[in-house]
Amino acid sequence: MKPETLNRLNLQVGPSGRAIAQPMETSLVDLIYEHLTMERNANAQYFAISLWFAEREFKGFSQFFKQESKAEQEHAYTFANYLIARGQTVVLDQLLAPKQEWNSIEEVISFSFQMEADVSSSLNQLYSIAERSSDNRTSVFLDPIIESQIASEDEFAHILGRVKFANNDPSALFILDNELLGNNA
Repeated sequence: MKPETLNRLNLQVGPSGRAIAQPMETSLVDLIYEHLTMERNANAQYFAISLWFAEREFKGFSQFFKQESKAEQEHAYTFANYLIARGQTVVLDQLLAPKQEWNSIEEVISFSFQMEADVSSSLNQLYSIAERSSDNRTSVFLDPIIESQIASEDEFAHILGRVKFANNDPSALFILDNELLGNNA
């Protein structure tokens, strides 16, 4: 049906012209756009990190970050599809160039852990606004995403702890690399 037909039936439509059961607050939509961009930037950043590790013969770390890159892309799709389901038009912002120079593996993993913590903060902010605006659909949508994000933070904290314990010892780092390769095979 055309949007005009939907309006004659007194159905609400979103900005995309799609029928909607509940409108979304503009502030929530804007934050979802920001979060979508954050997920897309994480995809690009993890891809760049994967390449950095591959250039240094750390196949396990490279594979791990390649998988993380793919996961971030899927997260972006999940948010885009949710916006579409809620009758919104998906707006894609420009991405930042990823950081590509690092001084140590610990620096890379610390940076990655902080990215995950930032994603968690963004999700928490989305959840708070969804609750304040009584948008239960968004709260329910975010529940499994937040649970998964907690697991990601835990995984990065674990890897960071092991890298710190290795204290730049090449043998220890290659053991960890080999473990990561075995976990992603």
